Amino acid sequence: MFEKPLPPVEKGDYYFNEEGLMVFTAQYHLKRGYCCKHICLNCPWDYKREKKKGK
Repeated sequence: MFEKPLPPVEKGDYYFNEEGLMVFTAQYHLKRGYCCKHICLNCPWDYKREKKKGK
């Protein structure tokens, strides 16, 4: 089975957190078009992420 190629990373698709790690934004995840099921911080599909109280 062949996976489709990942979209190019552009400005606004990521930021660097306090530890200096690159974090993809929901914008990039949506552009990619599917959930990778790695419990990403900005997953627009909320894959197994606990909801914060009050939201």
